[in-house]
Amino acid sequence: LVIREQLSMEDMKAITRRSYDQQAMLMSGSHLFSRRSSQLIKRAFDVVVASFLLLFLAPALLVLWWMASRDGGKALYGHQRVGQNGKSFTCYKFRTMVANADERLTQLLATSEQAQLDWEDDFKLEQDPRVTAVGSFLRSTSLDKLPQLWNVLRGDMSMVGPRPLMAVELERYATHAAYYLAAKPGITGLWQAEGRRGNDYRTRAYYDVQYVNRWTLWSDSRILCKAASQLLCDKSR
Repeated sequence: LVIREQLSMEDMKAITRRSYDQQAMLMSGSHLFSRRSSQLIKRAFDVVVASFLLLFLAPALLVLWWMASRDGGKALYGHQRVGQNGKSFTCYKFRTMVANADERLTQLLATSEQAQLDWEDDFKLEQDPRVTAVGSFLRSTSLDKLPQLWNVLRGDMSMVGPRPLMAVELERYATHAAYYLAAKPGITGLWQAEGRRGNDYRTRAYYDVQYVNRWTLWSDSRILCKAASQLLCDKSR
């Protein structure tokens, strides 16, 4: 069994090349997202919001760092994702799995048919035994994503945008890959704001297309408020 988590550089360039013509047509459109001024406004919005949240949440980040590293492993986990215009970057999260998660995955895929089916479907395991107790809490509350505020400040990501994808996942977007590549991946996005309706790549691509085509600063603000509301509601249950 061959595990494909990343594509070769040649494969990634091929995917990006196939999307450039579509992306050129996309960005020549009349919608706001194609305008240079809109990109500058969105970037300024990202920097202000991310900076404020990092300062405001600094004590909580220290506590979460301690919680994630209690088992002796590293608190942060970085994985390669495809960014705007096909540029690869390291996407950070608080570690939610055991320290030897990659080795455990290899063993699971070699011994479990159900694990193989889950992985081939969306590169995830439905019942993942590698997730720690602390990791389960971080995932259920989406607190594992807080280190991505640093990605936003670096300019790799946006507060709102498409869900960050691995290179091999971008293949599943087919002709809609241009819309993903046109935007910076977001900590949250339209798909999450709509309640994660449908976990298949066709549905995710649909929401990414809608996000790019209908983007406004107000829509970013609305999605962020909805994400915060969902988080608070989950905590109150």
